[in-house]
Amino acid sequence: MVKILIVEDEPEMLVGLQDNLEFEGYEVDTASNGETGYKKLITNKYSLALLDVMLPDRSGFDICKSARKKGIDTPIIMLTARGDEMDKVRGLELGADDYITKPFSLRELVARIKTILRRTSAQSDKPSSDAYIKIGKLNVSFEKFDAYSNEGPVKLSHKEFDILQYLYKNHGGVVTRYNLLDHVWGLDYQPTQRTVDNFILRLRQKVDTPEEQHIITVHGIGYKLVL
Repeated sequence: MVKILIVEDEPEMLVGLQDNLEFEGYEVDTASNGETGYKKLITNKYSLALLDVMLPDRSGFDICKSARKKGIDTPIIMLTARGDEMDKVRGLELGADDYITKPFSLRELVARIKTILRRTSAQSDKPSSDAYIKIGKLNVSFEKFDAYSNEGPVKLSHKEFDILQYLYKNHGGVVTRYNLLDHVWGLDYQPTQRTVDNFILRLRQKVDTPEEQHIITVHGIGYKLVL
């Protein structure tokens, strides 16, 4: 059964989300503060977590960042009253899978949850493989979500793996920013092209070698991966 963690300090919002998600058939666990939510997230197995950004003791940003550093790969949707683009970019760069701004409709939230759960279910159903692919200075297994270079393990977020895998599937050809937005973030999400550019910048630092650039900018269009 799908189990969802909700970390939200507004009592009415917390109860409302819990009641509605349980009505949708999900098992729900809750926390009303950041520290409790963080401990639950790293010690229990959840299908997905909803994290409020503005918590009184520990922000959703901090919970997400700390959980990812510990290797927790539970999909995370950030809930916040903030609508600033840089806040969205920050949450995604820290490892969040999606971002929804209050006030939001329950229908929209449930649609985003279902989109992420479908994606993670499809990934878990793929046959396991020990094969690693050489991309620049990285050796990557998309099935294992694992990457390493000559210097040792390299940490990639889920979004970075998704972007790199999409570039790899289309290597040698041009991938537009809109292609990446639709494939990686989904049609229900509305990030900006700047979000893509920020992720590409981080990937280049991990993929490109001093001798050769592997992720090439095609000005005015998008990017191309050259192996």
